[in-house]
Amino acid sequence: MPNQEKFAAVARIKDDLSAADAVWIVDYRGLSVKQSEELRAQIRKVGAQIKIYKNSLMERALTELELPELGAVLEGPSAFVFVSGDPVESAKAVKVFAKANEALQIKGGMLDKQPVSAQAVLAIADLPSREELLAKLLGTISNPLVGVVRVLNAVPEKFVRTLQAVADKAA
Repeated sequence: MPNQEKFAAVARIKDDLSAADAVWIVDYRGLSVKQSEELRAQIRKVGAQIKIYKNSLMERALTELELPELGAVLEGPSAFVFVSGDPVESAKAVKVFAKANEALQIKGGMLDKQPVSAQAVLAIADLPSREELLAKLLGTISNPLVGVVRVLNAVPEKFVRTLQAVADKAA
């Protein structure tokens, strides 16, 4: 029979899941304490947090929130990276750390309350950040306007150059 600690843990997990825009699930077996602390620090830098919960309690929380099951992703030791905001930066941080530390394995996760595979997490990590996308969009929107301004500016500029050429010829 479940005890109060398990009920409290499921409630914490439900709070974390409800507040998260994305959750990345990693296998942390083989990481030293120093490496684990380094991973936590890198995750914190991008505005996410990493927590370790029992898989059975996570499954219970997912069921209670009526979220999709994660199945095989929740096999073996799991650490959960809860992301609020832009999921790209946290996925990049996990990917970079996993490249530097082969012991960390990306297992999958959830994005917008839908399950995603490990390959999808890696693909998300390869996307440009929100700020980069906004800058590209702004550049794309402003390019036609810049062209119009240049064309409109060309007429008076040509007129001034013509007058200067006439003045130089007369002198």
